[in-house]
Amino acid sequence: MSSNKKRRYPLHTNPHPSRAFLWLGAILGSLLLSLAIAGTALASSTPAPTTTPTSPSAPIATGTPAPAAAAEEGSKEGNANGLNCIGHISAGEAELGNSEQQVRYTFYCDGPITGYSLESNIPLSGYGPQPIVANDKPEVLSDTFSCGGELPGWADNCVGATKLGWENITGQFSIGAPICAEPRVDPLLTVTDIYLEKGVPTQAISGPFDLGRPLHCPKSKTYPGGTRLEPAAVKPLAKANKHKKSKHKKAKKQ
Repeated sequence: MSSNKKRRYPLHTNPHPSRAFLWLGAILGSLLLSLAIAGTALASSTPAPTTTPTSPSAPIATGTPAPAAAAEEGSKEGNANGLNCIGHISAGEAELGNSEQQVRYTFYCDGPITGYSLESNIPLSGYGPQPIVANDKPEVLSDTFSCGGELPGWADNCVGATKLGWENITGQFSIGAPICAEPRVDPLLTVTDIYLEKGVPTQAISGPFDLGRPLHCPKSKTYPGGTRLEPAAVKPLAKANKHKKSKHKKAKKQ
């Protein structure tokens, strides 16, 4: 006896799997492929262990090399706050559109610096262009500084860097009086240097250094001499000779 009903297959032998099962298989396959690619890339980027062939008994060093910055760590030799600097000031070059007196400064230190400040004894009215850094040949270097501050103000503050000592730094600032007028400008220089000590940025400060009064000015009749840090003592006025005065009075009476 025949039956019109279709034969049902057992669940585990169904020849027509559902679409959801096909999608699940595709997703799992793509995930496995991604993990395999990532594992291959990670294995290729891991550095191989290195050895130190200095001697047969030398220990084997493994892992990655230390950062380059670590080579710069360590305390400064000697006194980190003991840099020595020397310089001078003179009349600067006139700037287009600026009628005020320009003052040029030049200095160098016996070590690298990362900043400096010029503290004036008279108000500053402006700051010049970017300072120029040169070596002793002289060749202009890529080292540079950026300067500024409050105007009118009493300081020209600059940040930047020199890579070595003995690099000449030349810049300008402006004042509101002729350069040879009294009181003459006489800036004090303070320098800073930032370095790593045991992985911690540490700042050293050296100064102040007296850049002195302007060069090429006539001798002052009112300035007693010396420097801003060590001014000369004002000499007392010479006392009049009383003996000569009394003789002069007697001569008049006769």
